[in-house]
Amino acid sequence: MRSKRFWPAFILGISPLVMAFLIVASILFGAKNIDAATVWEAIFHFDPGNVNHQIVRHSRLPRAIGALLIGALLAISGAIMQGMTGNYLASPSIMGVADGSVFAITLCMILAPDASSLAMILYSLVGSLIAVIIVFGFATLMPNGLSPVRMAIIGTVIGTFLSSVSAAMASYFQVSQNVSFWYNARLHQMNPDLIKLALPFALVGIALAFSISKSITILSLGEQVAVSLGQRTTLVKATAIASVVILTGVSVALAGHIGFVGLIVPHIARFLVGVDYRWLIPCAGVLGAIFLALSDLLSRFLNYPYETPIGVVTSLIGVPFFLYLIYKRGGEKRA
Repeated sequence: MRSKRFWPAFILGISPLVMAFLIVASILFGAKNIDAATVWEAIFHFDPGNVNHQIVRHSRLPRAIGALLIGALLAISGAIMQGMTGNYLASPSIMGVADGSVFAITLCMILAPDASSLAMILYSLVGSLIAVIIVFGFATLMPNGLSPVRMAIIGTVIGTFLSSVSAAMASYFQVSQNVSFWYNARLHQMNPDLIKLALPFALVGIALAFSISKSITILSLGEQVAVSLGQRTTLVKATAIASVVILTGVSVALAGHIGFVGLIVPHIARFLVGVDYRWLIPCAGVLGAIFLALSDLLSRFLNYPYETPIGVVTSLIGVPFFLYLIYKRGGEKRA
């Protein structure tokens, strides 16, 4: 019990230092190393004519901040999905939610090629919602469809279908180049203006997550237990879905489809801090931020001086973890 009280305070206390270190490392290291003095000048004495200053201000700093933000959003989204459904395999990438966002963004590029960044975010949110409705609709209709493995299969199939339709439409309407960013997540193309625009949406999604953290803890014990304790499960689930839709939609709009963060990190957080979502959600958020920022740094050195796609790095960790969960826990349905 003592360790469960220690870890939340330790994680939340040490995380600002770790994230500050990762931001500095992300700015300093890459295909072109930039010394600390140049970084300092670029931030506090920016010279538009200096190429290194341009790299720091318009590429590496937004990339570092974006990686931390997206990692946090995906991890919180995965934690909520796992708690709400009691499904240890639930995550935005496996349940097809992220693919729904990419599908909607593809439609946006076809129907409104000159759409604003705000419109792109809104399309992404709608796509996430559509994917959630389709996946949970099929799972509810199928016998034993809400079991972890079956639901993961349904989500994967729906996600693959939406991704395939997106690719086909992009090819037919000749917008493949425009939407390739969302198929293969590329943090190095992070748009600083889009981060500023997405931040209010992200804060709303996080606020919704925190508002139901206690209720998710009760819901994770089972629907019958939650109802017997006076839980308004329909309202809690609706709020949880809204939070997942916003968090995932914003993540995809910022950097495209990044897999497995929402699967891996909530399990690590749950192992360290327990099943109280009042601690699990914030700890999953900071651990997700750190995990994706570290993965981004690793992607720069796996095949130096060339960059490895971030999705490859997260998959190298995520696929074995996914198989391990299936092997160890089978069809068990539990948070």
